[in-house]
Amino acid sequence: MNAESDQHHAPAPEGAEEPARGLGSRAPHFVRRSRPLHLSWQVGVFVVGLAVVVAGVIMLPLPGPGWLVIFAGMAIWATEFVWAQLVLRWTKRKVTEAAQRALDPRVRRRNIILTVCGLIVVGVLIGFYVAAYGLQPPWRAVR
Repeated sequence: MNAESDQHHAPAPEGAEEPARGLGSRAPHFVRRSRPLHLSWQVGVFVVGLAVVVAGVIMLPLPGPGWLVIFAGMAIWATEFVWAQLVLRWTKRKVTEAAQRALDPRVRRRNIILTVCGLIVVGVLIGFYVAAYGLQPPWRAVR
């Protein structure tokens, strides 16, 4: 083995970007051979991915798995576009880091304390409202 191949397989230093392995089009070989066919393939992948991402954005304020659908659209784009592959890698890394932070006992304890305090405040406010107005809604029903 030469020194160049040893350097290529050496682990990246802490905080360094990971090497760009496996990036690029995943279109079938016969599609990539023909420039017009490959361009048509890319346009098709972009349009399908865009439709899925737009559907996910529409689902964000509505009931439905909005973020999941957006990430599915990004995964569709990532089959063909390097920028989408890099965005998905970055997103996966950030989600993994957030999950590890959420499992930290100190963070979990803090979140539980904040949730309990919030519930106590809401309970006290509801108690004051019920004491002042009884069990009637805070709006007037128009008939």
